[in-house]
Amino acid sequence: MSKPFIEVRGLSKFFDIGNNKILKAVNNLSFSIQKGETLGLVGESGCGKSTAGRTLIRLYEPTAGNVLVDGTDITKLSKSKLKAQRSKMQMVFQDPYASLNPRMTILDIIGEALDIHGLAGSKSERKRRVEELLELVGLNAEHASRYPHEFSGGQRQRIGITRALAVNPQFIVCDEPISALDVSIQAQIINLLIELQKKMDLTYLFVAHDLSMVKYMSDRVAVMYLGKIVEMARSEDLYANPQHPYTKALLSAIPVPDPEVEAGKERIVLKGDLPSPVNPPSGCPFRTRCPAATEKCKSDVPEFREVRPGHFASCHYA
Repeated sequence: MSKPFIEVRGLSKFFDIGNNKILKAVNNLSFSIQKGETLGLVGESGCGKSTAGRTLIRLYEPTAGNVLVDGTDITKLSKSKLKAQRSKMQMVFQDPYASLNPRMTILDIIGEALDIHGLAGSKSERKRRVEELLELVGLNAEHASRYPHEFSGGQRQRIGITRALAVNPQFIVCDEPISALDVSIQAQIINLLIELQKKMDLTYLFVAHDLSMVKYMSDRVAVMYLGKIVEMARSEDLYANPQHPYTKALLSAIPVPDPEVEAGKERIVLKGDLPSPVNPPSGCPFRTRCPAATEKCKSDVPEFREVRPGHFASCHYA
């Protein structure tokens, strides 16, 4: 296999929340993404997946670990050198209402990225480039003079994608880009992202909690629980043969459109609430909710190991 385009080694992000308490939002993540690949990162709310995406591109400063983008360790770069790398990596944010400045026109929102990186030599070139980008994502050139409040949620997310594309990135973190949209619009945005990936040879980290959408979108899937990756495999393999009890519980919650199959399907209901990342359980982080937990799970941290070719899981009994 060729050298990964994105390589994450032991990435952690801890927050000091006062009273001598440390919130371990992201705890020792390691994975890689090949050029042109989509890695889906899934898990329930509060597991740290959005924080992982932001820390990966240094919107949050990592507490520990390294991130290599096309061979360059961005965690070691000064802010001035990091700026030059920013054009390689961009982010599409979750909320298309909060992520666009309401006081700026679409021309200025997208044009700001061109200004920062010096990608437009004149005002006319800037305007032409913005109009080209808007048409690329299915919007009209005349939309450039409007403000964000004049657009629907789906259109705003297209503008957010346009802003990310403005600097010709190679890697994009998609932070739950469809969760705030109507179901009827979600498929349009997903298909747009896939089309842009093929056209521009993009690499994605696709953060989401909708497992059926992740299966459609991703080449490989990493399942996250309480700041750690507990399972990772090729998309088809993970859905056909999950190894970790948490993954099995998540997949059992996906509704099946066939009433007979749905009626006969066993639903795994997890007991208890997600533990606090301030005070995670000893041993296996999932043991307090796992139906198969033993004394070994209480005392020993399970190794993240290859249980089948290309299929990794962090469970003593996988």
